[in-house]
Amino acid sequence: MAKHQNIRPEEVVGVARALADLTRLRVLHALRKSELCVCQITELAGLAPSTVSRHMSLLSSAGLVTSRKDGRWVYYRLPQKPQTQAAAALDWALEAFGATEQAGRDEQELRQIMQCDPEQLCRRQRRS
Repeated sequence: MAKHQNIRPEEVVGVARALADLTRLRVLHALRKSELCVCQITELAGLAPSTVSRHMSLLSSAGLVTSRKDGRWVYYRLPQKPQTQAAAALDWALEAFGATEQAGRDEQELRQIMQCDPEQLCRRQRRS
């Protein structure tokens, strides 16, 4: 096993904590093909936007997602070059979760979500 002298134990714990939640695994799996805006992630997760925001913040802190802002929209995606401590764990989690029935259901639901206008999703979520 390779030695990683620049990795702090807190970073390892952060990645492990971020991966130790079904919602966050679902989001990471959904992001493997393309970036998604917060409203699309919220729709897939079926959670309040504030809850999704907390999940995304944890994933971001662990180096498992990156974000960009475009006007009032925030988009998330998997990092092109994940940090060393995150890369192997992310690969493993995506492969393992991808074999679950939940991943298959999410893929079908995500196809439907991607056909919706993000602005309409956002409006609908604000009314809920």
